[in-house]
Amino acid sequence: MYIIISIIFLLLLITTYYCIKFALMIIKVQETIEESLDILDKSYNKFNKILDIPIFYNSPEVKAVISEIEYSRDSLLYIANQLVGKKEIEKEEDFE
Repeated sequence: MYIIISIIFLLLLITTYYCIKFALMIIKVQETIEESLDILDKSYNKFNKILDIPIFYNSPEVKAVISEIEYSRDSLLYIANQLVGKKEIEKEEDFE
């Protein structure tokens, strides 16, 4: 009887250790994602400022660069939306 209780207690300790370990890992990943989203937000705002400047040169190369910047801006927005999730974005829009 005491052997079974000892084994169950040992398994409980092992399970508790791994639960705490994984919880700390999840918290670190969440903090990293939040920092990444802040960086993506800054880049997105910079891209918007660049794209607001009117173009006075009709070269195909310049137009190609502008279209790549627009694609990069849209990609940043897509990545941020995928990381955050659409529900959280809808909540933020309700507050604004």
